[in-house]
Amino acid sequence: MKSPNIAPFGSWRSPITADRIVAGNVGLGQIALNRGCVYWTESRPTEGGRVALVRRDADGAVEDVLPAPVSVRTRVHEYGGGAFAVADGTIWFSNDKDQLIYRMDDGQAPVPITPAGSCRYADLVADPQNNRLLAVCEDHAAPDEPANSIVAIAADGTAQVLADGSDFYAAPRPSPDGSHLLWLSWNHPNMPWDGCVLTRGTLDGTGAVVETEILAGGVDEALFQPEWSPDGDVYFVSDRSGWWNLYRWADDGAQPISPMQAEVGLPQWIFNMRTYGFADSGQIFAIRTTDGLAELLAISVEKGTTDVIPTPYVEMHGLVADAQRTVFIGSGSLDVPVIAGLDAADRTVAELRRSAADMPDPAVVSVAQPATFDSANGRPAHAFYYPPKNDSFLGPDTALPPLIVKSHGGPTGQSGCGFNLKIQYWTSRGFAVLDVNYGGSTGYGRSYRRALDGAWGVVDVEDCVAGAQWLVAQGLADPNRLAITGGSAGGYTTLCALTFCDVFKAGASHYGIGDLEALARDTHKFESRYLDRLIGKWPDDRAIYEARSPLHHAEGLNCPVIFFQGSEDKVVPPNQAEGMVAALRDKGIPVAYVAFDGEGHGFRQAENIQRALEGELAFYGRVFGFEPSDQIEPLDIDNLP
Repeated sequence: MKSPNIAPFGSWRSPITADRIVAGNVGLGQIALNRGCVYWTESRPTEGGRVALVRRDADGAVEDVLPAPVSVRTRVHEYGGGAFAVADGTIWFSNDKDQLIYRMDDGQAPVPITPAGSCRYADLVADPQNNRLLAVCEDHAAPDEPANSIVAIAADGTAQVLADGSDFYAAPRPSPDGSHLLWLSWNHPNMPWDGCVLTRGTLDGTGAVVETEILAGGVDEALFQPEWSPDGDVYFVSDRSGWWNLYRWADDGAQPISPMQAEVGLPQWIFNMRTYGFADSGQIFAIRTTDGLAELLAISVEKGTTDVIPTPYVEMHGLVADAQRTVFIGSGSLDVPVIAGLDAADRTVAELRRSAADMPDPAVVSVAQPATFDSANGRPAHAFYYPPKNDSFLGPDTALPPLIVKSHGGPTGQSGCGFNLKIQYWTSRGFAVLDVNYGGSTGYGRSYRRALDGAWGVVDVEDCVAGAQWLVAQGLADPNRLAITGGSAGGYTTLCALTFCDVFKAGASHYGIGDLEALARDTHKFESRYLDRLIGKWPDDRAIYEARSPLHHAEGLNCPVIFFQGSEDKVVPPNQAEGMVAALRDKGIPVAYVAFDGEGHGFRQAENIQRALEGELAFYGRVFGFEPSDQIEPLDIDNLP
């Protein structure tokens, strides 16, 4: 066996290149089942970020349903979700370019059925008993903020409002016999994971809602994924016990189904998120998450039993089911995300579609190690640790690896431990990575999720700092080469950690937040009151906003930072990054700014994803004093000799 080469950490030559990450990989999205076929969306960086609609038929043949450049994407809430529906061979979809809904019948070309104008549509679901499509509508004609409602769209495009008056709606779900409708709604300042209500409406002969009844929820109870069982029972996920668990509604109240100290729900950042489905009225397949690890469950409602079904996956989501199969997105520790199918009869799992054709050699793959460590005041925090891994290289005897601490977006969200090529990009070059599920993250129960209430920019920063110090104390990271990186809300945590603490020596902000006041003024409707709970009411609590905004405390930021930003970002506008860059330039701190024309909140185009990865690597190389082995486009860094 050939001896490993001795080379500085960060400079190791890796087969996991930025080009490989974008060239052969797709993002797997929404899944639907119909007539023995499996449908799903694929986000394709090499096609300019186009979202393709793909079908796998009963014989296993896979084909694109719609030709390029059609992109199946909705902009409702800016994040979208539920951009297509299918029933009896008819497909409805939201077209990204014009945000109209198109209908495509068997053997026919797609035709628009909604008029051009101010409306966007999401969470599409067929209502076959009433011969129509249901959707959440977001109307941008209002002068102050968009108006949201649930609408029914007839075959000729005529829209009928079924529910309105609340600030937000989600999950319109018609009953199997077409006589009733379920939906979720909530109002400012709540986000759906803070509290929402489940309403059941009775439909008359015209399909209009004539009577409503609130079944569950409130301002402090967060609900998720209401569904009808095949025989017409109402199910939903609630956090009323402190954990997102499954319930069945009955006249005498909601009954828990397989109660557990684990999470079956998710924060509803996008529409049509799913964690459970029915094989039949007595058999439910569900995904639960415990301490960041996902498991697939078979729940027998009649027997009252819950079995764990072995799978090779540690991260799962997007589950749909029917009598023949259950389909979901799964990712293992050592393999790329796939669309997987569980046979309902023998409970075997098969791959239906891979997000990438091949896997890197296991010799360069770092496996996540779940970690729990003490943060401020002894409070526990969670993370996944990835040690450097490349069997062809070793670092110098006396050296320790640089560490990248990752702070996820949201901030209400979580990092899983499924295989992630972007993490392997760093570990295979000699970096250690700590992916932190700081207080406020989901997957660990409601009390942990609410740890950020009034404390964003504090608790998340404390946990990221504590994680870095914990690894340094174990001799697993170089204290002089600690970096922190994050996107969106994770970018805010990154900038706070760099501004208000002196532990990290460099950072990378991807479309991150530097000025909380500007965010409160400029962001879109969905998140316009998000900070009420995380920070305080604006402008009443302006002093807190200023105190926790890195832009107002640039005197405390004394290490190099690189910023990546999309020019068309409506969630965190470019002025956020530009204000921070200007402050650091004036102060003489090394700073780089990479702007991408035509990109929004998150980068979708292959060349920009590649540039962001390579630019961050080049930046760390310059700052930490190593030479990357990759051929990278030169990077301009102001104030760095």
